[in-house]
Amino acid sequence: MNRRKFLSYMSCGCGSLLLSSCTTAPITDRKQLKIVSEAKLNAQAAAIYEKIKEKEKMSDDTKTLNEIKEIGKKMENSISEYFYRAGLEDPTLNFEWEYILIDRKKVRNAWCMPGGKIAVYTGILEATKNTDGLAAVMGHEIAHAVAKHSVERASRATLVNTSAQLIDIFSGGKLSQVNRTTGMNTVGLITQIGLLNPFNRQQESEADYLGMIFSSLSGYDIRETVKIWERMRELNKGKEPPEFMSTHPSSNNRIKDLNEKMNGVILDYPPLDIS
Repeated sequence: MNRRKFLSYMSCGCGSLLLSSCTTAPITDRKQLKIVSEAKLNAQAAAIYEKIKEKEKMSDDTKTLNEIKEIGKKMENSISEYFYRAGLEDPTLNFEWEYILIDRKKVRNAWCMPGGKIAVYTGILEATKNTDGLAAVMGHEIAHAVAKHSVERASRATLVNTSAQLIDIFSGGKLSQVNRTTGMNTVGLITQIGLLNPFNRQQESEADYLGMIFSSLSGYDIRETVKIWERMRELNKGKEPPEFMSTHPSSNNRIKDLNEKMNGVILDYPPLDIS
């Protein structure tokens, strides 16, 4: 089966679900597919978060943890206030925000689970350097949760898996035959590189943009965002995978995109005065 026909089948599979489950991302208005329960995903994330807190070593750097919580609280309030003033439904209404600092100096990462469960690793502090840098990272991670990216990814994965199974049945097992012939999940690899990776990179770029907005609304200097990625590029020392094989944009493309959008964010989303 050629790639064009495969992608055509994929786009047609479960069409009724696509028509009945489309929403839009907050602020960007990008169309989204959501066929997985957000409440169920939030509950699962909360349970996993508790297990992570038990398994990982929590940092005793209370000063940085308090700074993380302070940044988080400012963003919580600013995000809710923004949507209130815009007359829009607050996407964080049912969030149960929580923040932890994990003591792993070799891990330059942070993440936010569905429902507002956030973790920052001490290793990323090497790149953030200051409060505005930390706010930029947290804004990006919070943006993933606000935009319901996990719900969207789970929905897309469900659709892709279901479509692949149906195509295999209707094609008389040709997809399974391809995998057996090559000795690997060739169809899954094509799907990952051709469909899922570009989609994930789109989400990452959206989180970069929304993260700058949330940081700006909360009163932080978003010019530090570009500086973080410049530092991350230096720390990675050119070891990034080719962009087409990655779920994230390359550092160079990320820096370019952030620079192009920064002035617009500063002008359109100034700090909110919340009394």
